[in-house]
Amino acid sequence: MAKMTSRQLANELKSRLTNESWSHQFDREKDTLRIEDKQTGKGITLELPPIIAKWEVKPDETIDEIVYYVKEALSAMKGEAQHISGKEKQIYPVIRSTSFPEASSDGIPLVFDEHTAETRIYYALDLGSTYRLIDEKMLQKENWTKERIRETASFNVRSLETVVKMDEVAGNRFYFFRANDGYDASRLLNESLLQEYAQKIEGQMAISVPHQDVFIIADVRNESGYDILGQMSMSFFASGTVPITALSFLYDEGKLEPIFILAKSRPKQQ
Repeated sequence: MAKMTSRQLANELKSRLTNESWSHQFDREKDTLRIEDKQTGKGITLELPPIIAKWEVKPDETIDEIVYYVKEALSAMKGEAQHISGKEKQIYPVIRSTSFPEASSDGIPLVFDEHTAETRIYYALDLGSTYRLIDEKMLQKENWTKERIRETASFNVRSLETVVKMDEVAGNRFYFFRANDGYDASRLLNESLLQEYAQKIEGQMAISVPHQDVFIIADVRNESGYDILGQMSMSFFASGTVPITALSFLYDEGKLEPIFILAKSRPKQQ
């Protein structure tokens, strides 16, 4: 199968995302495609290399997923103003990389908390098939505090269903959380879940959130376990629609420490 270029992917997405109200802007230098609603000025900017990497693994699904994601997101942006009061059970935390924008496309600051050197915690209002990130304007309009959003989201993430699969590789155990509800990586913020697994870990507990739709807990019992986790994290990071970080974290007594996986299976703390 021939490798797809960013321009080819951009052209394919343009042909699938046709609407009189939408404009398309391909940036060759940044390898991005922006789809914007001409009426609202709001839009989605897609980073193309991660999508290409995912397409190489799942060519039959990737383009369909991106098209669906963009259509739903633009539809949500154009809809009526969203309210958070009365929708407390629909507020969740979402993990993003520290390079993720701090403001919406129209310049309104998003609500977020610093988390680790690699990650931030944003907050989202679930709309069913998509969600909207909560911004400062929404808080001010409904007289909510950041602390209230944080506490509400923290409570809700603990109520998410746990769907986990365990694989054992070279004597190491890897637990994959894949509920496909848009909040898999958010389970990193469920401290009771982490404590539950910390009790059963026999080696070193490590964690990975390479993209928003996967969360990995590793029971590293020998040196090869670090290499395996590093390879898994990089593979998922490259294939995710919303990448977070290819680095893993050591977990110890409630603290997360980002690590590099170096040669000869020796982790190095940042």
